[in-house]
Amino acid sequence: MSHHRIGMIVPSSNVTVETEIPALLARHPSETFSFHGSRMRMAKVTPEELVAMNAQRERCVDELADAGVDALLYACLVAVMAQGAGEHRRVETAVAEQLGARGLDAGLVSSAGALVDALAAASWGRVALVMPYMRPLAEQVVAYLEAEGIEIVDWAALEVGDNAEVGCIPGDRVAEAARGLDLSRADALVISCCVQMPSLPLVPVVEKELGLPVLSAATAGAFCLLRSLGLAPELPDAGALLSGRVGVSA
Repeated sequence: MSHHRIGMIVPSSNVTVETEIPALLARHPSETFSFHGSRMRMAKVTPEELVAMNAQRERCVDELADAGVDALLYACLVAVMAQGAGEHRRVETAVAEQLGARGLDAGLVSSAGALVDALAAASWGRVALVMPYMRPLAEQVVAYLEAEGIEIVDWAALEVGDNAEVGCIPGDRVAEAARGLDLSRADALVISCCVQMPSLPLVPVVEKELGLPVLSAATAGAFCLLRSLGLAPELPDAGALLSGRVGVSA
């Protein structure tokens, strides 16, 4: 058994990712994890606040480097995707260089990159999305994923602009939005394309109900964190992505 320190850079108003990622990794049968956060100020999910939030990244990386983390999750999907195609690669490269300058070789995951990489690992090329964002930002997320070669067959935006309110969206509203999508051509459903919109209990339930793989930004994040640590991405009751049936190569 080994212990792993997980650093998380989160928006200041986010309360969900620090709940769902620890809950997922606590299910690991042999490894243990601790979680260490650094926050970037953000209240409203607007283009202006997302840019201002991203500008705080370097401070957060330095704080988590001080903690000697083994892996780091940059946990705001839309903040990265709203900056244009391929931004997760630029962010991950910049953070890796900053950590390297501190002599730290930590596994690095962004929520945006995790979703892209998890879908690629599972060969789910046609997906449907449920998102909390206002429509213009939701359209940017769709465009971002399409630029990565992922076909978005249908999507729903719940249009909640206050990030604190996003963390309080009830599960039945999320599930109802998922049921309203045309899933006839989908390989998978992303039931929460956001690390702040709660969805973890829904993943196995909706997967069984709708009869196709269901994942979320959180389960994709856990999948990629485990791979970055050299661990098999397999956790119980977390949907097809973490079932052990998806390839484990990094």
